[in-house]
Amino acid sequence: MIILKNITKTYANGFQAIKPLNFEIKQGDIMGIIGYSGAGKSTLVRLINKLESPTTGEIIIDGVNILRLKESALQKARQKIGMIFQHFNLLDSRNVFGNVAFALEIAKWKKTDIKMRVMELLELVGLQDKADFYPNQLSGGQKQRIAIARALANHPKILLCDEATSALDTKTTQSILQLLKDIQKKLGLTIVMITHQIEVVRSICNSMCVMSNGEIVEEGRVEQIFANPKHEVTKELISFLPALSQEEILQKSHKSAYKISFVGEYIHEPLIAEIIKKFNVDVNILAGNIEALATAEVGHLIVDFGDDLEARERAIKYLRSKGLIVESLQDLVINKVAQIQDSMLGD
Repeated sequence: MIILKNITKTYANGFQAIKPLNFEIKQGDIMGIIGYSGAGKSTLVRLINKLESPTTGEIIIDGVNILRLKESALQKARQKIGMIFQHFNLLDSRNVFGNVAFALEIAKWKKTDIKMRVMELLELVGLQDKADFYPNQLSGGQKQRIAIARALANHPKILLCDEATSALDTKTTQSILQLLKDIQKKLGLTIVMITHQIEVVRSICNSMCVMSNGEIVEEGRVEQIFANPKHEVTKELISFLPALSQEEILQKSHKSAYKISFVGEYIHEPLIAEIIKKFNVDVNILAGNIEALATAEVGHLIVDFGDDLEARERAIKYLRSKGLIVESLQDLVINKVAQIQDSMLGD
């Protein structure tokens, strides 16, 4: 879907924002590009839709090198790439309907088609009753929902999100991430999340790359990197994740969370990616860690397998057949409570 080959970006003052890099984002992926301020994340996303041109390299989207497109063809290609930003970028002079309609007006849609499409999008983001409201009448979360609706107006295949949740509180961030996840599942979008928040990557992404000083220092499946981070920047970012208790995780995951324990060779095997592909199960990584013991490495992942009970059971059966320990978090918490009660009675 998106392939970057030998991309660099050097500005006129000699500053090299992007050093030579190659990477690929597959169709249907939710890719998290994470790093500290100045790592090159935002420059990279601006290169993907050619808001800026790279100094060298190729950017191939859907099999087409967009750097070779003439302006008219480039504008048409950009209609298939939606973008949302940290500060929403809504037009204060237009109401909600007008903000979403704006992209369609530029694309010269018919008025009747615009009305139908806008109302369809407002329903998708849960704000169909806010069509006549103006941006100053909306909360931050509602503004971002409108920005998402606008970004989806032209039926894009790709959605670029540049720090889309950075201006939101924790609760609103989670609601926006869940909305994006639902939309991706419904529309089959490829989503690129530019963020400095490791919680965002954990909550929504299935793939990730870590940037530092204009370079990609680590990339791969989220579950593999979280279980066994290699680069110091990655380790530091993951260390910022708040440690959730099993009870908190269970509360957040609607009782479909499981703890997977694995030893030695399986730490380096992409088993989660394998079951996602093999059983079409919706896996969300909630927590993970790896411990180096004297004799072996032991890893733990806490995952939410989603609402498809049949797919969940098949995936769990497969993991257990590989020798992994898969335990219901609900059962673990119940047993823990029972043990505490027993000890109190014993006292």
